[in-house]
Amino acid sequence: MSDYTVGIWMYQNGGGDIIEKKIVNKLRERDIKAITNLNLRYATAENGHIICNGVVMEDLDLFFSYNAGGQTQYQVYLYEVLDQYIPIINNFKSFSITEDKFKTIHLLKRNNIPTTEYFLCHRDDTKKLKTIFEKWNSKMIYKPVDGWGGIGLALIENESSLDMLLPFLNQMDLRCFYVEKFVNYDKSDYRVDIVDGEFIACYGRKAPENDWKTNVTSGGSVILREPNEEVIELAKKAAKITGLEIAGVDIIYDLDKERYIVLEVNGIPAFATPEQEKMGLNFNDKKIDAIVNLIEKKVKGKK
Repeated sequence: MSDYTVGIWMYQNGGGDIIEKKIVNKLRERDIKAITNLNLRYATAENGHIICNGVVMEDLDLFFSYNAGGQTQYQVYLYEVLDQYIPIINNFKSFSITEDKFKTIHLLKRNNIPTTEYFLCHRDDTKKLKTIFEKWNSKMIYKPVDGWGGIGLALIENESSLDMLLPFLNQMDLRCFYVEKFVNYDKSDYRVDIVDGEFIACYGRKAPENDWKTNVTSGGSVILREPNEEVIELAKKAAKITGLEIAGVDIIYDLDKERYIVLEVNGIPAFATPEQEKMGLNFNDKKIDAIVNLIEKKVKGKK
């Protein structure tokens, strides 16, 4: 009988169910029991315990949360509380930072990681947005600080397009306006997977013709791509600074400044889907082994 028990909540679409089974089996081989389907959306809390599907979450040796599309405010709320009592991958502090584009890029900039220029202001300070537009003398991108998959991004090409966008944004319940200076790049990026500080794999995404967004959910396509050492080391540094145990670092090449820059750091980078595996993305087993090693290190180091 295992002395260690971990909880798992993992996405099931796109081959996630297969990945989960492999993780569970490999953990079992190391005498670590895994309880799956621990969706905090259905959890309750009373008398000092968070209970999910009959499991007292604080009694687990670790909770592995890996489901990007299903996070709700309630789940994140319990995630934060649970993180105070048991190890969670990814840890809540780093997860919460990388869920916010401004917090991520601000942290990277303060640690001398090359990123794009950015600007944040209160939603009522629209005059400052126009000032920064004039200062940059460049196109800029409006981004929701907590969006993902390219949803809600808007390219601001001139002051007229900014004037057209602002009334729409003012109708939304926003606390701030966040923009980034548009980077001249070849409309492709690097997604670099890092687990426990080690390079796992890299692939690329390419924007569709006549567009600039590489996100697959926005019409971008996945491409095979080999990173050089500079890209790998930059991804490792970004992951380390954010504190993520598992990270997917998005990097592009700035053609004007002739350097690689980090655009985002993701706390739940997807595994390759079965279709992507057929096209040559074969890093899933390596990533699974690295995650299982990480879980084992954390739970067996705990007792």
